[in-house]
This record gives sequence, structure tokens and C-alpha cells, in this order.
Amino acid sequence: MKELLFSITKKDLNIDYFSGTGAGGQYRNKHQNCVRLKHIESGAFATGQSNRDRKSNIKEAMDGLAASPKFKLWIARKILEIESGKTIEAKVEEMMTPENLKIEFKNENKWIKENYEKI
Repeated sequence: MKELLFSITKKDLNIDYFSGTGAGGQYRNKHQNCVRLKHIESGAFATGQSNRDRKSNIKEAMDGLAASPKFKLWIARKILEIESGKTIEAKVEEMMTPENLKIEFKNENKWIKENYEKI
């Protein structure tokens, strides 16, 4: 059984309608049937402008947004965040504690090593 982790609604998107160019003549130039979608949180965007009607262009743009690598990455991060209960930033902060960090010197200078260990 699948469980719904989160949903994306209209308020999560910036939706812009605009007039298309190219074939279609006056009908296409008069009506604002083309659509540009931008997902606010991820920054991913897609456009739909190959059809004459708005509904088909919205579907095209939604399909394009769902296929966007930027949007897919955002979804993966969101799922990880929900499952673990922590953001990626919080996990990195936990890992950056002094006991988890190891500093190695490529240089064979003993003076640097000895003085660093005293600090």
C-alpha cells in the first residue's frame, strides 16, 4: 500500500499565461493559451506551448515539470527529510563536529605537525 508523504498544490507554483508565437495565426496570437510553470521551492520550471488550447498546454507543462532533473532532486530531498525527520543541512551540521573531522598534512614538515597538535 502506498502512503502519501506530501502533495504539491497550486499555491506551490507560479503560473504565467502568455500568447504563443508561430503557426496558428490570429487565434494563437489573440489568446493567452501558453503556460509557464515554476515550482517555487525547487526553482524548476517548464512551459507548455505546442497546443492551441490552454488545458493541453497546462498538462504539457506539468509533465515537463515532473520530468525536470531539478524537480526530481527536490522530491528526493523532501522524501529523505520526511523519512529521517531532519533536513540535509541538519545532518551535515551533526557530522561536522570536531570528533568526526580528521586533518591530515600532506607536507612532511614536523614543525607544523608538532605545533598543530599543541593547539
